Amino acid sequence: MNNEKRYPKGDLIIRTQGMPADTNQNGDIFGGWIMSQMDLAGGMLATEIAKGRIATVAVEGMTFHQPVKVGDAICVHGECARVGKTSMTIHLEVWIKPLLRSESYERYCVTEGVFTYVAIDETGRPRPVPKD
Repeated sequence: MNNEKRYPKGDLIIRTQGMPADTNQNGDIFGGWIMSQMDLAGGMLATEIAKGRIATVAVEGMTFHQPVKVGDAICVHGECARVGKTSMTIHLEVWIKPLLRSESYERYCVTEGVFTYVAIDETGRPRPVPKD
């Protein structure tokens, strides 16, 4: 990433903390756990837009910029990039606030990705996303 000052895109959807049980063999927070937090956040936003059940169908453009440490505040921000007939594309970013290991407490982006969700009916089949 370049050194220009960035700010989170979209609304804060989830804020949690990395714990020792969420670490990989290197002692950093496991990337799969971070991705699951992103999917939870994106799923909440997609459920609001779809006004009902959704399913995750794709993740693209997932990039990890730096590791996440135990104790960091993990903030998932998201915004809807596109709504189609049955699907929604959600851009998600994970911003970290180091709580235990920094004097500055400055936030920085550690990963981002684009998640696609489909609105589904009670049988799990795609259904139209309601228009507001």
